[in-house]
Amino acid sequence: MKKLVIFDLDGTLLNTIEDLGQAANYGLERNGYATHSMASYPYFVGNGVRRLMTRVLPEDARDDETVDRVLGDFMEYYDEHCTDFTKHYNGMPELLQDLRDMGVTMAVASNKYQKAVEKIIPHFFPDINFIAIEGHREGVNVKPDPSVVFAILAKAGIAKADTLYVGDSGVDMETARRACIDSVGVTWGFRNMKELVEYHANVIVNNPVEILGIVENGITLS
Repeated sequence: MKKLVIFDLDGTLLNTIEDLGQAANYGLERNGYATHSMASYPYFVGNGVRRLMTRVLPEDARDDETVDRVLGDFMEYYDEHCTDFTKHYNGMPELLQDLRDMGVTMAVASNKYQKAVEKIIPHFFPDINFIAIEGHREGVNVKPDPSVVFAILAKAGIAKADTLYVGDSGVDMETARRACIDSVGVTWGFRNMKELVEYHANVIVNNPVEILGIVENGITLS
């Protein structure tokens, strides 16, 4: 049985895409750039907010000064509106409650900046005592660098073999691979099954309840 489950946030625990898109469009519009449809944002996100700003800007406007300016406006808006449209994925609150009742330790590893993660997770999961809620901090590489996973493992005091990483993207699967822990790819998030297969997810699930069986029975790295 797995003792620790590390969850990605955006596209795994919560559907955050509209709040992210609204904040990005606010930053773009405020600086005179064209905005994007909400449908395009799942392909922009996944590598942290600075990379998001780079992707949404025109190619000839991706200099550091412009990215910094738009990012500042994005964060000003997102800090205030990050829970406006965000919602649970169906079955996710129940999964976390079941894992809690089984005595499984849980943590969050996100590329979203730390201040936002610390606001969003307690807002949507007030009854879950995550051992760690880790977002991006200055000076720490974003996923797929496994540093955030190593920090969680150290804090939890749980072995890699007893740990499961759950995420919705190739970035997440690569993070788990680099950390040498088992991975579960979920199909309800921002990326498709093809990406999860290409990045060698150990198991792919279509419903949160399937994760319970994996936690109970374990899987072996291929």
